[in-house]
Amino acid sequence: MDYSVLNGAPLFAGISTDDIEKILSTVPHKFRKYEAGAMISQSGEPVNSLMIVIDGIVKGEMVDYAGRIIKIEDIPAPGALASAFMFGKNNRFPVNVVSISKTELLIIEKPYFLKMMMANDKILINFLNMISNRSQFLSEKIKFLNFKTIRGKLAQYFLEIAGYQRTQIMLKRTQNDLADFFGVARPSIGRAIGEMESEGLIKAEGKMITILDIKKLSDITDL
Repeated sequence: MDYSVLNGAPLFAGISTDDIEKILSTVPHKFRKYEAGAMISQSGEPVNSLMIVIDGIVKGEMVDYAGRIIKIEDIPAPGALASAFMFGKNNRFPVNVVSISKTELLIIEKPYFLKMMMANDKILINFLNMISNRSQFLSEKIKFLNFKTIRGKLAQYFLEIAGYQRTQIMLKRTQNDLADFFGVARPSIGRAIGEMESEGLIKAEGKMITILDIKKLSDITDL
């Protein structure tokens, strides 16, 4: 294996390729390959291992009661799968994990991963940062899902990025990313932005958004 692939993994942040290889040599681990479209893990299955994507890309998705598939996020290499669910009372996959392309995973079973963290403070700190960042992401997502309308979600999103001082912001997410993040259809995002423009609330130029009426934009978040 080319261990340099793991240099970009949050778990190994700040650790050299040589040291990554040495660390992994101290614990049993394995590699598993999947074809595109393969089910890697199903919602409800226990999370018994640390799983890191070392090649390819996977997605987390869930099926609602109407049978509709909702994509939660894409996880490209070298991201980790369900790291925040390895421990705790209900340590099960919260969503289905499906490979988008041909994918290879590095898998370390939980007892050996614990041994690895106990032997290396840097790994432990990186893992704590990973699950903290994950919790913050999920908290942010839940907050936006609470807004009833797409316009309300977008208005809150724009205002939070802008803060108290700025009226011009550069979006980091594409409209497709925003649709996935808010759990709505892609055309709905473009339509809502167009409506907000026609009402004189914002001006959109690609990813550049200029807030023209902060008061009215704030009012939308209450709808």
